[in-house]
Amino acid sequence: MSLQMVDLKTQYQRIQSDIQREMQEVLETSMFIGGPKVNAFRENLEAYLGVRHVIPCANGTDALQIAMMALGLQPGDEVIVPAFTYVATAEVIGLLGLKPVMTDVDPETFNITAAHIEAAITPRTKAIVPVHLFGQSADMEAIMQVAERHNLYVIEDNAQAIGADYTFADGAVRKTGAIGHFGCTSFFPSKNLGCYGDGGALMTNDDDLAAKARMIANHGQSRQYYHDKIGVNSRLDALQAVVLNVKLPHLDTYNNSRRGAALYYDSVFSNIADLKIPGRQHNSTHVFHQYTLRLEGGPARRDALKAFLQEQGIPAMIYYPVPLYKQLAFEHWWPGGTLPVTEQLCDSVFSLPMHSELNEAVLERITKAVKAFFEK
Repeated sequence: MSLQMVDLKTQYQRIQSDIQREMQEVLETSMFIGGPKVNAFRENLEAYLGVRHVIPCANGTDALQIAMMALGLQPGDEVIVPAFTYVATAEVIGLLGLKPVMTDVDPETFNITAAHIEAAITPRTKAIVPVHLFGQSADMEAIMQVAERHNLYVIEDNAQAIGADYTFADGAVRKTGAIGHFGCTSFFPSKNLGCYGDGGALMTNDDDLAAKARMIANHGQSRQYYHDKIGVNSRLDALQAVVLNVKLPHLDTYNNSRRGAALYYDSVFSNIADLKIPGRQHNSTHVFHQYTLRLEGGPARRDALKAFLQEQGIPAMIYYPVPLYKQLAFEHWWPGGTLPVTEQLCDSVFSLPMHSELNEAVLERITKAVKAFFEK
């Protein structure tokens, strides 16, 4: 039987009655946009993250765009992003007429670093978008210090790390997404906290920025039919909000299950010479949105492993096979050259099934198949 990269069906079955009850309430009240269900989720997520303001919106890409609009970034402004990430991080930069400046990443954590950022700053730099890739935080204390020195905004792309904790040098602990000027997240179904469609949110501790983001997300309205800014139409609907509100109390349990699965994988794969298990940021927990290994031998060998696993009914994915600067959509922004770590990662990474419903029998099946590839 074929496995899934993410088993949403089993997860749903465990909370089915709660989901159905809450959805039925929405259907009966017919309050599909806004209303008490969306407000309840917003308040609960604010409490969970320890942040003053959550602004729900339609998806994670919109969240990034709204954040940049609320910060008043103007065409030609430069925004620093990692070159090893999903396209949405840089896509909105180009969409707004800004310039994405792509940097290399740390080979162990796959995240952008303060040193990479500082080397990329120019007089036109206005913002940084650190991506908490695959489930762990970038080194936010160091990044915030760089931002403060150069008077830059920080927009955390937290789509893959919701629930992760970052520990500062003084022992203070903050949730990812609640550290920068804005945090942005996606509630795409496969995320650690996912809805049953599209959804997203912005997070901020700044009252003024929160007011601007709320206005921009709702057609730039300060009140109905009075439009103070050019905005967008980006809302989280009530049906998605109730799904998220049911799941939110389970998020830490879901993330702990993912950590347990990752430790099982680690125990097996750390003994295979040509595999490198995921590195950990020393001052961040990891919520393992993905479990991403590196395979020695180049992309041809990785493709052979992927095909071998597919024959055994085990999926594997490559996140991400192409650096952002080699995507046709971004080539006119790239000054030339290569980023060696990003290139190496794109040629060597692959991800195995990772979700909250993995059990020992499934993990054993996956790891045995991977070991068999190296033994044949």
